[in-house]
Amino acid sequence: MSSIHYEIIPINPAAHLFEVTLTISNPDPHGQVVSLPAWIPGSYMIRDFAKNIVEIGATADGKPVTLTKLDKQSWQCAPCSGPLTLRYTVYAWDLSVRGAHLDTTHGYFNGTSVFLRVHGQDQVPCSVEFVRPEGPFAETWRVATTLPRDSAKKWEFGRYRAADYDELIDHPVEMGTFTLIEFEACGVPHALALTGRHRADSERLARDLRAICEYEIRFFGEPAPMPEYLFQVMVVDDGYGGLEHSSSTSLICSRGDLPRKGDTEMSDGYRSFLGLCSHEYFHTWNIKRIKPAAFIPYDLSREVHTPLLWLFEGFTAYYDDLILRRCGLINDESYLELLGQNITRVMRGTGRLKQPVADASFDAWTKYYKQDENAPNAIISYYTKGAMIALALDLMIRRDTGGVRSLDDVIRALWQRHGMTNNGVTEESIEALINEFAGADLSRFFTSALRSTDELDLAPLFSACGIQYLLRAADSQSDKGGKAGKKKTVPTVLGVRTGENSLGAKLLNVYEGGAAQLAGLSAGDIVIAVDDLRATHGNLEATIAQRVPGDIVTVHAFRRDELMMFDVTLQAAPADTACLTLDTGSDQPARMLRNGWLNGI
Repeated sequence: MSSIHYEIIPINPAAHLFEVTLTISNPDPHGQVVSLPAWIPGSYMIRDFAKNIVEIGATADGKPVTLTKLDKQSWQCAPCSGPLTLRYTVYAWDLSVRGAHLDTTHGYFNGTSVFLRVHGQDQVPCSVEFVRPEGPFAETWRVATTLPRDSAKKWEFGRYRAADYDELIDHPVEMGTFTLIEFEACGVPHALALTGRHRADSERLARDLRAICEYEIRFFGEPAPMPEYLFQVMVVDDGYGGLEHSSSTSLICSRGDLPRKGDTEMSDGYRSFLGLCSHEYFHTWNIKRIKPAAFIPYDLSREVHTPLLWLFEGFTAYYDDLILRRCGLINDESYLELLGQNITRVMRGTGRLKQPVADASFDAWTKYYKQDENAPNAIISYYTKGAMIALALDLMIRRDTGGVRSLDDVIRALWQRHGMTNNGVTEESIEALINEFAGADLSRFFTSALRSTDELDLAPLFSACGIQYLLRAADSQSDKGGKAGKKKTVPTVLGVRTGENSLGAKLLNVYEGGAAQLAGLSAGDIVIAVDDLRATHGNLEATIAQRVPGDIVTVHAFRRDELMMFDVTLQAAPADTACLTLDTGSDQPARMLRNGWLNGI
């Protein structure tokens, strides 16, 4: 047995409780300190995982050892000789990719939610035993994780190992009766473990994921940096999200997004799922190995700020869909639709005019991950704006070097100079690297794009590669952009986003400068009538669209339990929806640039 050993048992699935036993052979003679992380890498918010520890106790030589709470996530054991054993239960009812979840259908956890850190012994190898829960429901359960196996057989309960604590917490574990789909990509074993009810086409999933994985491995250069890879997928009625790890990713997807046997078309939902897989797989290099200097090493006890998430999340968000096009999984028109939708998400909020993307990265902990009803008016997403910056740099470098160089070269150099050497990335190093491959000083661009709220001028860049770029008014609240509008006239709008409510239409967001805000309406108000006719989430938008800009309507709404009346002067919908199309009349140099960009040449 290793000098640090964990045992984890789904002790009471009905109550959502894991029991963890931690044995430390050589505890600190002055009093061993243990703690649970406050956050998980890749998700920049303090989550206080220790709040889910229900009971905890310690013994040594069969006798109780006093535990003293030092802070919200740390304990100190009274001095004792080893071995020291801590036993604790963890409440696991967070159905997300960040925490832990347990019931009689499956168990899932990230190491940050269940494995106490042994202070002073972070670099000590450790082992962990996964124990099958008792009960007939678990007789067919298996284990899906890329944690290195010790005596355990692949996909089975038993003993696993880790070189140190960082490795231990970087391999999430799924246990249950999942569907297992296996394939190879560039000689590396890959698997997809689908948990939840589904009727997915396993062959198509394996074929399409293989194409994505092989492209990305070859993009960065063989051999792949991991010995195996696992996609852990929780299939639910309605969900979307992912979290990257060094040799796996945890995903949540909607059941309807997965392809069924007999389906041949690329549905919007399946395209979205493949984009998510592509995104998290790209992170295998860009954030798990190419890291901000501030993350080397991780300090999981507190917030760790970096102004570079526009690079690590934004550039990954740029390549995820582009790789679908380069793999041949989607065509040019489909990719341009996705690109237009990303631009639309940026243009829809006035927060882009207030928060520079470098600040958005730094403030991820308190702003992006803690969004409220005013978020569209106050912040910008480093995902979407970062992807636009990546797009601009890629097209700019291709245009200015005649297609000889591109952002692809920058990313590969990041891997070779930073990822393969564990040399953290700084603002200065990434900007110098981009300058090198652009063959020019782009300091003015960096100042404008990263540290100011200037708009990116994309039109000439699109024009240079034979793409027509148009901003139009949205047809409706559900219009995501990316393609031509269906309405011939500009709609009349309130300037709000609404949701369902039993009384009427609840205002989820009230956009700055819009008709509703100027009249005094606020997020949280429930609109019940317009010009004395009942209003609902289902009819409010259509009711307003029947009027013309400049019309004044009387809106009745509840704010808390008070009925209020507002005279609203309606406005035309703003031109905030991007549409991208191929310019069939573009010249040969433009077509060559476009071909190189979309095909990765």
